[in-house]
Amino acid sequence: MAQPVAAELKEQSREAPRTRSKPLLGHPFRRKKLQPRPLTIHATAILALVAARPTAASLAAGLPLVAAGQALRLWATGHLRKTDDLSVTGPYAYLRHPLYAGALAVGCGFAIMAGPHVAAVVLPLGFAFFFLYYMPRKERIESERLAAAHGAAYRAYRAQVKALLPRLRPFRPSPRREATRWSLARLRDNNEQSTLAWVLVGTAALLAKWWL
Repeated sequence: MAQPVAAELKEQSREAPRTRSKPLLGHPFRRKKLQPRPLTIHATAILALVAARPTAASLAAGLPLVAAGQALRLWATGHLRKTDDLSVTGPYAYLRHPLYAGALAVGCGFAIMAGPHVAAVVLPLGFAFFFLYYMPRKERIESERLAAAHGAAYRAYRAQVKALLPRLRPFRPSPRREATRWSLARLRDNNEQSTLAWVLVGTAALLAKWWL
């Protein structure tokens, strides 16, 4: 009796699909990243780096913004559950889009670090792109998706928490529910380690241009 059962279990294990573990760093040339909009952003970043003339003052002014923005993103991605639940803990208790706020801070910090000439061009163009196109588009798409998925819970959250302007006191959902703890595994699932790696590479490149 034991032999047929063992044979059946062995056959089931062969037929069961194997789940692939996610790579530590995301592929930089995924199809989603080769669309016109991300390609334009990446090309602008490369041109800004080539034109960069960082100084000690510009590095000192921009680096704290980069660090603060990336720290906010690391905090947010450790709480973000994209499809399972409505994220209202961690930085999401203070503003609805901490990832975009963090990205804006990182971008501004890099523009300042690159030197006054680059900042004079990149900052106005970047603000116009972010506030006139990118953020309104993301706000519309994500609000529709979250409202469809979470209904009244999301509408109550959206009414009390601003998109980018943080609250002084954290949002408390009603009815109260257990707070979601920050998770390194969740951060990795959201692939924030890849963003962190590129931020470190960009910072190192600007420091090297200044030093050399």
